[in-house]
Amino acid sequence: MTSYFDPKSWSPFRAAGVGKSWLDQWAAVTTSWVDPVATLGAGTVTALLPDVVMTVLTDGILSRFLGREIDIKVHGLQMRGVLKRLVARRRGALFEGEIELVNVDWDGHLIEEVRGIATGVRVVPGVPTRLDAEQVELEGLVSVAAVVAWLNTRGLDWELEALDSGLIKATNPVKKLVAVVDASVREDLVRLDIRSVRWFGFPVPSNVVPPRHIPLAHLPNEASIVRAVREDNHVRFLIHVPSVTGKLDLAQIRNAIVAGSALIVW
Repeated sequence: MTSYFDPKSWSPFRAAGVGKSWLDQWAAVTTSWVDPVATLGAGTVTALLPDVVMTVLTDGILSRFLGREIDIKVHGLQMRGVLKRLVARRRGALFEGEIELVNVDWDGHLIEEVRGIATGVRVVPGVPTRLDAEQVELEGLVSVAAVVAWLNTRGLDWELEALDSGLIKATNPVKKLVAVVDASVREDLVRLDIRSVRWFGFPVPSNVVPPRHIPLAHLPNEASIVRAVREDNHVRFLIHVPSVTGKLDLAQIRNAIVAGSALIVW
């Protein structure tokens, strides 16, 4: 049977003492994280079991950051946004995690909303604790202007500019072509729907210009853009990451939650 870890319905905090602040309760529950080796030697291994780690982490992060700005550094990449949702669920022998952020600054790229779902998550207690996910999918909403700014860093032959209409102006400085296009992405392939073309300022019938398919360079961690479709001045996207491995310093995570500072996964 699938069991759910929803910190709003159950929490080890409640066993730590009614009437205390969440911070006092959470500190009492996570004291063993400061020295997990000593804790194991004392025989209190339940403090480091995967179920407890996932539940207490989720509860602590929600209590501190829900509805507020949270900083997360993953493999050196900085992500900052307002936390809207965080859930961890057991799926058989493994876990599934879900997080939603809005007003996101992801290593300098502005994203209006993003939802991440990690499946096949395995927690391996230790020093440090290891966190493995078999698959991660990121879906979200970003402005056309932000996408164009990112595409201009990908080494394309065309210089792109976002128009007020949501369409894109593409200029080829070598061939002296200026086109107005709509764009979408499927499986890392940019597909351009050409609306108008000018050559040296003179109009060119768009039917004589073949549609352009531009492959994107590989993304980090073998990630791929499954799809990206324009909705007015925004683009809704889905990115697939085949596997992710990270390490958690539980003492650092604990101190970051207490202080409200950045959480680090490396």
